[in-house]
Amino acid sequence: MKVLLIKDVYKLGRAGDIKRVADGYGRNFLLPRGMAVLATAGAMKQVETIKTQATARRAALNQEMGSAAEVVGKLTLYFPSKAGETGKLYGSITTEMIAEAITQQTGVKLDRRQIDLQPIRTLGDHKARIRLTVDLMPEVKIVVHREGEAPTIQPAQPAVEEKTE
Repeated sequence: MKVLLIKDVYKLGRAGDIKRVADGYGRNFLLPRGMAVLATAGAMKQVETIKTQATARRAALNQEMGSAAEVVGKLTLYFPSKAGETGKLYGSITTEMIAEAITQQTGVKLDRRQIDLQPIRTLGDHKARIRLTVDLMPEVKIVVHREGEAPTIQPAQPAVEEKTE
C-alpha cells in the first residue's frame, strides 16, 4: 500500500513523504490515527503544501523544545540498585524509572516511549537517547551503582597520543 504521510512518523518518514507500507500497518495504524492518507492522484497534488506546513510546525516545535533539550542533554542520573558479585542487577532500571527521574529533576514531562534504551541490567555507566522531537535527540548519562556505595564516576578516557620520534 502506498501512503502519503501527513505527520512525521518515527522510523518511517517525515510529513510529505510517499512510502510503501504493509497493508495492515497502513489500514490499522497510520490511516485511523490521521498520520497518513492513501497516495491517490488528488493527494499527490497536496505534497508541497503538506511539506511546507510540516516544516513550519517542526521548526516551531524545535524552537519550543530547544531549551528542554539543553537541560536534558547535560543531565546525569544516578540509580542505586542491588546487584550480585558479577555486577548483574537484581531487577532492572526501566525506561519508566528514567522518565520519572528526568521529570523530577528537570520538570520536563516525558513518556517512557520517548526513551531509546533497553532495560539496564548491569552496574556502570550507560547512555540513553531521548526523542523530544524528530530532530532533537539529546543523550542522558545514567550511572547505576550498588546500594549503600558511592557512585564511581569514571573519567573520560584520554585520547591515545601518538609517539613522535
